[in-house]
Amino acid sequence: MTDTHPIYTLPKKELTLRQKVGQLFMPAVFINDTEEEVQKMESLIKEHHVGSICFFHSRASAATNFEGKKKVVHNAKSYDRLKELIARYQKAAEVPILVAIDAEWGLAMRIENTPQFPYAITLGALNGGENLIYQAGQHIGWDCKAAGIQWNLAPVVDINNNPENPVIGYRSFGENKRKVLAKSEAFIQGMKSTGALNSIKHFPGHGDTATDSHLGLPVIDKSLSELKENELFPFQELINKGVDSVMVGHLSLPQLDAENPSTTSSKIITDLLRKQMGFEGVIISDALNMHAVSKKYPQKGKLEQAAFEAGMDVLCFSGNVKEGIEEILGNASEERIQESFERIWKIKYNVFADNSRPEEFNTKSPSKLNREIAESSITELISDVSAVDQIKSSRFLNVSVDFGKKNTFSEQISSNFGSKTIDLNDVLSTDNKNIVLSIFPPAVKPKNFFGFGEITLANIHKCVAEKNSLIYLFGNPYVLDILKLRPNSNVVVVYQDFAEFQDVAFDHFMGKIEAKGTLPIQLKTKFHEQL
Repeated sequence: MTDTHPIYTLPKKELTLRQKVGQLFMPAVFINDTEEEVQKMESLIKEHHVGSICFFHSRASAATNFEGKKKVVHNAKSYDRLKELIARYQKAAEVPILVAIDAEWGLAMRIENTPQFPYAITLGALNGGENLIYQAGQHIGWDCKAAGIQWNLAPVVDINNNPENPVIGYRSFGENKRKVLAKSEAFIQGMKSTGALNSIKHFPGHGDTATDSHLGLPVIDKSLSELKENELFPFQELINKGVDSVMVGHLSLPQLDAENPSTTSSKIITDLLRKQMGFEGVIISDALNMHAVSKKYPQKGKLEQAAFEAGMDVLCFSGNVKEGIEEILGNASEERIQESFERIWKIKYNVFADNSRPEEFNTKSPSKLNREIAESSITELISDVSAVDQIKSSRFLNVSVDFGKKNTFSEQISSNFGSKTIDLNDVLSTDNKNIVLSIFPPAVKPKNFFGFGEITLANIHKCVAEKNSLIYLFGNPYVLDILKLRPNSNVVVVYQDFAEFQDVAFDHFMGKIEAKGTLPIQLKTKFHEQL
């Protein structure tokens, strides 16, 4: 992809106070919006001098629909639509807008038919591997810039120290604070090499919670000293090294502020992040339509004003731009408005005042990079080597639980060993005790047992209990906690179901490559404690 976008320039004249407040708003925009909705957004940008926008796939996939009540429609041409809409929204803006997106593992997080890179938890399995993570960040940064996006709201630097976390989990590099820091920094530096802006999230740390902030307000009942020891560590270190922005999550931290969630807490945003931790850049909110906070402010504009008053600079996913502007103008001092405006204007200047174009990076293809990451992240959790040898030297059963996903791993086993792929129902009716079981979880999030049906899960439990099995898991390693593994179970964690990862898994099965990865998280299952 080549960067062919027009050069945007900032106006030289001074903006009015109302225009400056408009620059602090980042409403959500959607690939699959209707023409009527697009025209409404064009008018909003023009009339209220909106400073930035954040792209999502569709209203059905956005935070307000996190419960999954609306069907997400596939759009094979969403990348072309993205570029078309960016051009239209920039044309509507008197002042060039910053275009943002969540591209934690690439544009594919929001946009079909674009390069996808591994989840953070997969990168967390790399022993070192910072160069590979740098390259992933560089690829993602370039893909964003080539599409006309300047601001990637990534990476997640939350330390995932709660296995029941429903929303961070696979989006975190793991549970070790120093590894999270090293991998986050590599990702950021890769993006920086392309000129893409970054945003570390979700301050002050969303890892140790079992509540999804899309739906409710998570409580993290820890003291400041406890937070500094763990959750705040990567944030502080990255702030010291220099980041463009920090995203504040929707969290309740009663020991820091007993009255307000972090979104509207001056004690957390201004006193802690700004003053104690010394962050001078842009502070951006997590999506303000998320139920953790949106339900507490039924009057339009009040949430935006409260977040701004607490120290927020950019109000992401505000659905009440007009009302929010009026509330801020009516309650905030000109000095306070100017402070936030100057922060966002500074990063706009860095983006738009430099008219040079970054050269396209002569990097390896996404497929080749994914292959290298797969080879370095695949992780063995083998407790009984002799049992594995027995399986491989026998006429084992080739068992697949793939939910319709393309399973080239089992296909390669079938073609090389003449072992036809069978499903769970068939294997339970045979006397053969030796099986290779490939599992492709239906979902990456733990909600409803990662999407496994009760019958399927029960059959997996029977296989684990009754068979000598070698399991290859192509998904979130936390799935292992629901499989009722035995102390002597044998598992290979592949993390992703990409074709490159499946090829590497087969090479591993054939003994052509060794597993180099390390599980980046702790499991609850006793199986893991035996290793």
